[in-house]
Amino acid sequence: MANSILLKTSRFSVERVEYTTAAGEPHQREVIRHPGAATIIPMVDDTHICLIKNFRASVSQTLLELPAGTIDPPEPPEVTARRELTEETGYEASEIRLLHRFYLSPGILDERMHVYLATGLTAGPAAREPGELIENVILPFTEALTLIDDGTIEDAKTIAGLLMYERHRLRR
Repeated sequence: MANSILLKTSRFSVERVEYTTAAGEPHQREVIRHPGAATIIPMVDDTHICLIKNFRASVSQTLLELPAGTIDPPEPPEVTARRELTEETGYEASEIRLLHRFYLSPGILDERMHVYLATGLTAGPAAREPGELIENVILPFTEALTLIDDGTIEDAKTIAGLLMYERHRLRR
């Protein structure tokens, strides 16, 4: 059995994967191959976080999100996190620490998300890519949690990241 690439873009590819089931039967599935991404929890101070309003063409909506970006192989995820934090928000972090890794949608996608906590932030100019419609939103961390509860925050990486950080804070 051979896998075959059905579509290749600058950020991902679609591949037909062939495998054998537990019953010994051949099977095929189409999967999206992605190099992975880093998302950042930028704590402006002990109680405030910087989220971004980000227009997402895939859903034709502006979503409230944590900053994030695709890994440029062979770049390590921590380098991606630092780069994307500065590009999207203008902040630079004196400390960045991995909190967790997870797969976004492993039923169809192999993208692994690396979640970093960024502290000791220094404000500077953002360096957003052409076509990005992004705006910083600084708010109390507790308000960000409320925005999950009321359905305002719908982005999975943001929900997961904020809840991971809340668990982290409770264990300190």
